[in-house]
Amino acid sequence: MIILGIDPGYAITGYAFIDYQDDRYKILDYGFIKTQAKSYFPERLLVIEQSLSQLIEHYKPEAMAIEELFFSRNTTTAIGTAQARGVIVVTGAKYKIPVFEYTPKQVKLAVTGYGLAEKQQVQEMVKMILKLKTIPKPDDVADAIAVAICHAHYGNRPETLAVGGYQ
Repeated sequence: MIILGIDPGYAITGYAFIDYQDDRYKILDYGFIKTQAKSYFPERLLVIEQSLSQLIEHYKPEAMAIEELFFSRNTTTAIGTAQARGVIVVTGAKYKIPVFEYTPKQVKLAVTGYGLAEKQQVQEMVKMILKLKTIPKPDDVADAIAVAICHAHYGNRPETLAVGGYQ
């Protein structure tokens, strides 16, 4: 199963494509979509949609896993990130890909075995699980990989429901 993991953002959106077969992980691609800070905001969202569409058309994932948003302070950032996340979810729907959401705690638990793990622990486990030489950078990329790994753990369970209902 090819899984697209996403760490949503409007400045940087991390993405990762992993192939999960027979309890084995193979990284197909990872990276980030970066938008220009001074650009017109709708254009930034369009860049995310167009870039993600190209990646989806190339890798043809069977599932998209995205982290739920958690913000405690900056509402301006939260609103922009929520809009970018909406574009990402709609892009998944456009390609009829089931979109699954996971909390940060679920992602940490799936990757490290501890739901309150520190970011560095998650990054080290991503590196180890996928047998990478270095931790992917920026952090958004490692987070996207972690979300994809999380879906590989939880995605086939009956209690895991797709947001869009394409299951």
